[in-house]
Amino acid sequence: MGQSEIDAIRALLSSKPRPVGWQQRRQRIEEVGSVWPVAGDIALEGVDIDGMPGEWSTAPGSDASRVLLYFHGGGYCSGSILSHRRLVTEAGRAAKIRTLAIAYRLAPEHPFPAALDDAFSAWRFLRSNGIAAGHIAVGGDSAGGGLTVALINRLRDAGEQVPGCAWLISPWTDLTLSGATLATRDTIDPIIHKSYLAELADAYLPAAVDRRDPRVSPLFADLSGLPPTLIQVGACETLLEDSTRFAAAAGAANVALTLQVWPDMIHAFPMWNAHLEPGRRALAEAGQFIRGQLSRDAG
Repeated sequence: MGQSEIDAIRALLSSKPRPVGWQQRRQRIEEVGSVWPVAGDIALEGVDIDGMPGEWSTAPGSDASRVLLYFHGGGYCSGSILSHRRLVTEAGRAAKIRTLAIAYRLAPEHPFPAALDDAFSAWRFLRSNGIAAGHIAVGGDSAGGGLTVALINRLRDAGEQVPGCAWLISPWTDLTLSGATLATRDTIDPIIHKSYLAELADAYLPAAVDRRDPRVSPLFADLSGLPPTLIQVGACETLLEDSTRFAAAAGAANVALTLQVWPDMIHAFPMWNAHLEPGRRALAEAGQFIRGQLSRDAG
C-alpha cells in the first residue's frame, strides 16, 4: 500500500512543471499542500503576533498548556500556514497538544535574518503568554527545520531557556550545498534539486552572509545544548545527507537525537499524511516523541 501511495504522491508533484516567479511558486505549494483539507474536528483560530499572522490549531483532547511551534518549509521563499495546515494540525492531534503555525516573512522580499527574527518573535509570544519553555516543542520541515535549530541556538546563546524538544522533517541544514546525496539522489527526488536550492539560497542570503554561518547552515553550528531531537527524513531525497550529517554532528555534541530514515519516502513526506500511510505513521511516532518529552516538569 505504501509504495502505491507514494507513487501517487510523486505523480501529483510531477504533474506540472515548476512555476516561474515567486508568486506562482507560492501559489503552487499552496495548491499541492492543501489538496487534502484539514480534518473537520480541528478548531482553528487566527492570531496576530506583533503584526505577523499566526494560527492556533486544537484537536479534541489536546492539552492547551503545551504547544508545538511550527515553521513551514518552502526554501525561505514560499510556503504558508495554508500549505502546511494539514501537516501541522495532524501533528498536534498526534502529540495531543495545541499548535501554533506562523507566517514568517519570505525572501527575496525579506531576506535573512527576517525569518529568524520572526521565529524569535513567535517564541517570545508563547513565553509572554505563560507557556513554559519546557512545554514547547519547536518543529519544522525543510527550511523550517533549519529555522528551528537556528532559533534554539539563538536562545541558548542569549542564555534563555530552550524548548522541551525539537522535531525536524527533512531539514535543510547546509546552504553550502555540499551533501553528496544532492547528486546521488537527484534522479529519484521529484521535488528538490541542487540548482533549485542554489536559487533559493541566493534569494534568502545577502551577499555578505557566509553560507557556513551557523544561523543559516546549522550543520556548522555549535550544537551543544540542543534539546532532545527527532529527525524524520526520506531515503529517496536529495537532502538526505543534510539530516545524516547533522545527526552525526549533534551526536558528537552530546545531544539526545533520534534519526529516522524512511524507505521509499521523499522530501517532507508527512505533508501527504491524508493519503500516505507512512506519513501517518511518522506523525504518530513524532507525536509520541513530543508527548514523552513535554510530559516532564518544565521547571
